[in-house]
Amino acid sequence: MATFVQRMVGAAKLDVPIIEEIEADKDATMPALGVVVLAAIAAGIGGGKGFGILLVSSLFGWVFWAFLTWVIGTKFLATPDTKSDMGELLRTMGFAQSPGLLRVFSIIPFVGWLIDFVVLIWLLVAMVVAVRQALDYTSTGRAVAVVIIGWLINVAIAAFAVGLAGGAAWLASGGSA
Repeated sequence: MATFVQRMVGAAKLDVPIIEEIEADKDATMPALGVVVLAAIAAGIGGGKGFGILLVSSLFGWVFWAFLTWVIGTKFLATPDTKSDMGELLRTMGFAQSPGLLRVFSIIPFVGWLIDFVVLIWLLVAMVVAVRQALDYTSTGRAVAVVIIGWLINVAIAAFAVGLAGGAAWLASGGSA
């Protein structure tokens, strides 16, 4: 069995046997949580953002996206071979955030934005592979569809929440600019 670091590297390298090992190991959920926390810390350092909000939003986003993926992948876009549970998705999707540790380098002037962009693409690809394996899909295209639908729903909810927060702040200020 691979170590925590070997699993992180394997997930980042899109190593299917490692991802399958993570999926099957019911004890890997807490280590997956650890990956999410480390990736959030790295993003906070790289972007100079508030750690508290970033950490809470990362943890909520991980659990919520796993739930959305489970619903979309097992109820709406399932194949006859699809079988999964929330634990499998939490584990594989958590370790899929391993490339996010590189976001710490986003703080580098002039190239930080490029590093952040490359890591974002890498994270999405890792997520697709994690979802494909966790949902037992034979089609990568189906996994891409599930990830994109879940991501769009997450973005819409986040935008709505930010809008509500902005509206509440505006009202609290007495409606003045």
